[in-house]
Amino acid sequence: MPARRQSPAPDPGGESHTVPWGADQVTTATIYRAASPAGRLLVLAHGAGAGQHHPFMTAMASHLAARGLDVVTFDFGYIHQRRKVPDRAPALEACFGGVIDWAAGRDQFASRRLLVGGKSMGGRMATHLAAAGFVARSGAGPALSGVVALGYPLHPPGKPQQLRTAHLGSIRAPWLIVQGSRDTFGTPGELRPVVDGMTAAVTLHVVEGGDHSFAVARTPRDTVLAAVADVVAGWADSSNV
Repeated sequence: MPARRQSPAPDPGGESHTVPWGADQVTTATIYRAASPAGRLLVLAHGAGAGQHHPFMTAMASHLAARGLDVVTFDFGYIHQRRKVPDRAPALEACFGGVIDWAAGRDQFASRRLLVGGKSMGGRMATHLAAAGFVARSGAGPALSGVVALGYPLHPPGKPQQLRTAHLGSIRAPWLIVQGSRDTFGTPGELRPVVDGMTAAVTLHVVEGGDHSFAVARTPRDTVLAAVADVVAGWADSSNV
């Protein structure tokens, strides 16, 4: 039986909620309200190794909220249940979709355009939903206006032949990829031929010197994440997503 995780403390900058999803399942989500709402809601998923209260996630959500995006983060089911090993893609997608439905159905977000995204695995699951043509609330809306991948895991480290690209050609919504120049899960050079073959409007922004988590030598992490948040907010404005 996997060792139980310590339950992380909620971030004081957000509002914590219990969210039902699937068949009698629940998770927790956190709302980061935009300082000056720009009419967009981003549901942002965490990576495989840590939940929504990891410093990367709380910092990114806070920076994005300061730039006008309402942000909802959440824990995938395995994190909520304090398991270490991620669920398979269908369960991850179901949890993600359930949180999107919950967020999109809240009165405070009724007029928001819907963006989905995430860090690493979370961004990959966002692309799965986009490729499947996900529309919130069982088709009642809204549809996805854009996708954000913060470090797309193109392949496992050291295994460039195991590409996670089969579904990408089905994406139609605009897609922003923020990728570290030395990301072992896929460099920008490896990504470019993939995105060049897509019909969706794809923007690839490179964090020079950044690894998979955008760590840059001799640069404070918060400085890098603030700059990434500028890129995301600017893309959302310029792409009209």
